[in-house]
Amino acid sequence: MPPPRTETILGSTTDADRITVGVADLQASRDASRTIITYALGSCIGVTLWDPILRAGGMLHFMLPEGALNATKSLENPFMFGDTGFTLLLERVLAFGARRDRLVICAAGGAEVLADEGHFRIGSRNRTLLRKVLWKHGMLLSADDTGGSHSRTLSLRLSDGATLVKSQGKERALWPS
Repeated sequence: MPPPRTETILGSTTDADRITVGVADLQASRDASRTIITYALGSCIGVTLWDPILRAGGMLHFMLPEGALNATKSLENPFMFGDTGFTLLLERVLAFGARRDRLVICAAGGAEVLADEGHFRIGSRNRTLLRKVLWKHGMLLSADDTGGSHSRTLSLRLSDGATLVKSQGKERALWPS
């Protein structure tokens, strides 16, 4: 029987090393041997937090800007929304012992992928919300690849904080740049 198929992401990552973040999901780890990854960031946004001293971090993949728009869904899955999801991501990473002043924050996604003639502009609203939430927490993005009209894959290697974005068949380092 052949070994399971693995994909090389961020160097020597294997399936066992990878933590996958689904849509409207959050994952965090303090295991520096792991890589956190999410796929299909169209209008959704992936946000990473990483503490370089602890080599711990997490990622949120949120779909919509504000949980107040649908209180029931926000209670059922707070990771679906940028405002509630980011707060929970921050709490989870801080619970590992991370410090706010050391966090490296990256984001990708927020594209306008639907031909909605500008009526909904989910990607734009998600990008605006992310900046508002960061401002509320007194934080700034270290790097981002947002906007445009194409989907992305985002990954965070916990051993060194390398954050990569893959889009349209090309992969590039988001952080460090």
